[in-house]
Amino acid sequence: MSMIELEINGIPVTVPAGTTILDAAKEVGVTIPKLCYHHDLDAWAACGICVVKVEGSPKMLRACATAAGPGMKVITHDPEVVEVRRTVLELILSTHPNDCLQCGRSGNCELQTLSADFGIRDIPFEKRVNEIPRDESTPSIVLNPEKCVKCGRCVLVCQNMQNVYALEFIGRGDGTRLAPAADVTLNESPCIKCGQCSAHCPVGAIYEKDDTKAVWNALKKDNKHVVVQIAPAVRVAIGEAFGYEPGEVLTGKTYTALRRLGFDGVFDTNWAADLTILEEGSEFVKRFTGGGTLPLITSCCPSWTDYMEKFAPDFVDNFSSAKSPQEMLGVLSKTYYAEKMGIDPSTIVMVSVMPCTSKKYEITRSDEMFASGFQDIDYSITTRELSRMIKQAGIDFANLPDSECDSILGQYTGAGTIFGVTGGVMEAALRSAYYLITKEDLEKVEFQAVRGMAGVKSAEIDVKGTKVRIAVAHQMGNIEQVLNVVRAAREKGEELPYHFIEVMACRGGCIGGGGQPHGATDEIRALRTRGIYSDDEKSVLRCSHHNPEIKRVYDEFLGAPLSHKSHELLHTTYRQRPLYQK
Repeated sequence: MSMIELEINGIPVTVPAGTTILDAAKEVGVTIPKLCYHHDLDAWAACGICVVKVEGSPKMLRACATAAGPGMKVITHDPEVVEVRRTVLELILSTHPNDCLQCGRSGNCELQTLSADFGIRDIPFEKRVNEIPRDESTPSIVLNPEKCVKCGRCVLVCQNMQNVYALEFIGRGDGTRLAPAADVTLNESPCIKCGQCSAHCPVGAIYEKDDTKAVWNALKKDNKHVVVQIAPAVRVAIGEAFGYEPGEVLTGKTYTALRRLGFDGVFDTNWAADLTILEEGSEFVKRFTGGGTLPLITSCCPSWTDYMEKFAPDFVDNFSSAKSPQEMLGVLSKTYYAEKMGIDPSTIVMVSVMPCTSKKYEITRSDEMFASGFQDIDYSITTRELSRMIKQAGIDFANLPDSECDSILGQYTGAGTIFGVTGGVMEAALRSAYYLITKEDLEKVEFQAVRGMAGVKSAEIDVKGTKVRIAVAHQMGNIEQVLNVVRAAREKGEELPYHFIEVMACRGGCIGGGGQPHGATDEIRALRTRGIYSDDEKSVLRCSHHNPEIKRVYDEFLGAPLSHKSHELLHTTYRQRPLYQK
C-alpha cells in the first residue's frame, strides 16, 4: 500500500493513497462537519458543509469526496470557511420546517446538532418550505418530504445498498423532492420496509411508524393480558439510548424495565429462535436427505421475504416455510401459553420489540399470521420505540436490577441469541442439523466460516463425510450475486453450488436493523455483534435441540418438528407479488 504525506492545518500526516481529506483530518484529531456523508455510502458531495481550502486551488473543495494528495496543504477551519458553512446551513434551514419539538429526531438530529454548533439563531433568507403531504401508506415507515434536506442518503441506501430502487428524487431545482419511484405511494412502490432509509436519514424526513400509543392504551386496560417479547439484537443496542456503549448485553435490565412498564408476561424471542431452528433444521434435513427442493433459503427476515416475492419469485419453492421467531412466539402465546395458564386468548395482547421496521409489516403479511384464531402479534415496536417508552415512564434504566424472563416461552440457548447477527441463523441451524443427521453433538459449535462482515460468505461443511455447501449474504444489494450463481447452475443442469442459504436484509444482520438506535457504523455493528457472541459463549446450553422448554412444548403441545400441528401454527407460504402494488 503506497502512503502519501500532507498537512492538515499545518500538522503533518501520513495516510494511504486514496484517503479522503475528511478521513485524513481525523488522523490528526480534526473533525470536519458533514451532513450528506455517511460511512456506509459512497461520497455524494451534496450538501457542501464539508468544504475546505487547499493551497493552490482557486475554489474550496468538498472534503468527503476529495482524495488527499501528496504534499497537499489543507485548511479545514478559518473564518472564511466557517462563514461558508454557516451560510450553507442557513440556506438548508430556510427550506426546513421549524417544528423540532414535534419531530421524532429532536435531540438526535444531525441538522439540529450542526445548527447548535454554529450558533445559528436567525435565518437571513426568505423561508421557503414546500408543503408536501406525509406518506403513511405502509405499516412500517413514514415519509415526511417537507423535512428532506436532499442529502441523498436514503436514495443511495435504497438503490445501491439494498438494490430495491423504491426511492428517488423527482423534479429539478427548488422543486426537487424525495418520493417513491414513479411518484406512487410508498406502499405501492417496490419498498421492502427494511427501514435502512430511516436508519441513515440525518433528520426526521423518514422514520418508523410509532405504535407506542397503542401499546400504552393496551397496558392500561384491566381486561387485557399484555405480554411482550424481545428480539436477540435489542439487548445489545437498547443501552445506547441510556449512555451505555454499543454491544453491552442488557437482557436482565430490559426484562425488568418491561415489567415496570406493566407487561403481564415477559418472554424472549430467542426462545422462539430455538424453536425455529428445530422446524427449519428439520426441514433442511428432510430436503437434503430426501431429495427435496434445494437450496433451502432461510425466511426469518420479512424484508428479505418481501424482496424475494417481488424480485426473485423463481425462488419461492426454495424458501423455508418456517415462520420467523417473532411469529412463532406470537401464535404460541395465544395457544400453548393461554392453554397452560388458563387465559382466554382473546384477552391476550402480544407486543414484540424488534430491531426492525419490517416486522411491523410482517404481523399482517398473510392469513397465516392469524393462525391462533386472532392476530398473533398485535403490535411490533422497534428498539427506538421501546427506549422512548422507558423514558416516558421515568424508569432509571441504568440502575435497574437484572431479572429473568417468564418461563414457558423464555429460556433460550446460545444458538437462539446469535440469530441477531449475519450468519447466526446458519450457524444455529448447522449446530442442530449436524445432530439431526448424525445423532451426535458437535464438539466445537462455532462456525467461523459464516461469521464476519463480508457481504457474501460461503463454505463447505463436513458432516461426517457428507459435504454441505452453504452461503450467507447480508445487505440486500449482495444477494443477487448468490441467486445468480444458483440460477446459472440450474440453467446448465450442473450440481447446485449451495444446499443452504441465509439472507439478512440489513448490513450486519439484525444488529444493524432499521429500528435500531441511529448512528450505526461498522464499528458500532462490530461492538453489537461482539455482544451477541458473548451472550452465546456464556450460555450453558448452546444448541437449540438441548433447550428443555422447546422439548416440553413439543411433548405437551406440538408433537414433533414438522408435525401437522406445527405446520398449522408455525409455517407459512409465499407467492409472487408485483413490484408495484395497486
